Amino acid sequence: MFVQRTKVLQISLLAIFSAFLVELVFGLISNSLALITDSIHALLDSVVTLVLLLAARLAIKPPDAEHTYGHGKIESLGGLIGGIAIFLIACFFIYESINRLQSPPPNVLPGLFAIIGGVYTIGIDFFRIILLRKSIKKIGGATLKADFYHAFMDLGSTLVAIIGIILVSYGLYFGDFIAALILGVLLAILSVKLVYKTASDLTDIISPEIVKNVKEISLSTEGVIDVGPILMRRSGDTIFADVTISLRGDTSFDKAHEISNSVEENIKEKISNASVTIHFEPNWKNVPPDAKILEIAKNVEGVKGVHNVITHKTKGKTYANLHVMVDREIDLSSAHKISESIEEKIQVEIPEITHATIHLEPFVTVPESFNIEDTITEEKIKTILKKYHEIKKIGRISSLKFENILKIDIDCSFDKELSIEKVHDLTSEIEHRIRSEIKNSVITIHPEPD
Repeated sequence: MFVQRTKVLQISLLAIFSAFLVELVFGLISNSLALITDSIHALLDSVVTLVLLLAARLAIKPPDAEHTYGHGKIESLGGLIGGIAIFLIACFFIYESINRLQSPPPNVLPGLFAIIGGVYTIGIDFFRIILLRKSIKKIGGATLKADFYHAFMDLGSTLVAIIGIILVSYGLYFGDFIAALILGVLLAILSVKLVYKTASDLTDIISPEIVKNVKEISLSTEGVIDVGPILMRRSGDTIFADVTISLRGDTSFDKAHEISNSVEENIKEKISNASVTIHFEPNWKNVPPDAKILEIAKNVEGVKGVHNVITHKTKGKTYANLHVMVDREIDLSSAHKISESIEEKIQVEIPEITHATIHLEPFVTVPESFNIEDTITEEKIKTILKKYHEIKKIGRISSLKFENILKIDIDCSFDKELSIEKVHDLTSEIEHRIRSEIKNSVITIHPEPD
């Protein structure tokens, strides 16, 4: 597709450049300032088409070590230089038109040669319009659309030049100069627009509307809480966007990556030529304190796992309880330092927590398969559980053994009126009692309301 675009643009470039040469030569022969001015307009169109051709070719070339954003800026640089040159030429023709309007009639007036040159250019313009229109329908592309619009503009300017020449043939010899003046002003305006656009691209100016649009798209994506800095720049036909989004602090990495992909896809759906990079940051606003405590504890050095995080209020103060697993080979002093580090971080990052109680546990890597233990162990556990009148019903007891470690999962029902704090204290006491009677055991009690 890129190759087809470059071929179409090459044909368009050759056609419009031939129009420039014919108009310039015939304009000089017939002394038609309007035709010469229009030839410079054709030259401007040739420069623009050349820049578009360069852009289409660079689109194929991937970024390299020295051009990590690609080579699109070369297009802007070429357009800037060409625009400045054409603007200076346009100023000369405006000056020359005004000067000739104030001078006596020239000895040689534009005639048949000038009309032939203009008719040739009109034929070239129609050829380009038909060629580009068919190509746009078939393969599309922003570069082809841009050249299509320039072909229409060139057709209009040539018609103005011919009208001026025809006026001369009817005795209004100033018609050629007036047409040249109109074309000179048009040429100056077009060149200024080209210079402004390319200079804007080179200085990384981007439309605030596009930035606003990207922000709205990002915010409307499910899972995004807020949008931070948005950095955007244009290089050739590509718009680069670096977007920072905020996600809930307890969002998993996989989920965060999924949300980021959704934001990128949504932006590209609305801005097809965008190259998007998403950065995500945690946002703990409106996140339950349990989730934040879990995240804080997990990130402390030496912590192997965290579970059973519970926060509760008593007399207007907030307390936290959590179970933290550490290496079972370390000594008590080292484990206590890990516990203190967790408490300090919780106090700093969540000041509303009055105190955090940390239950240290040995960490055990549980394999995917176990050897099932006999029912004797389960009977021992039931005997212990029956001593607690708060337990209304003993459910499933899963007793699984691997190596010298016994993994025990217990389901039991408590009075639904009991506070969560009381249930937590009871389960902790039961776990401790079972461990004291069944060595090398790892116990997890799942409490349910009766």
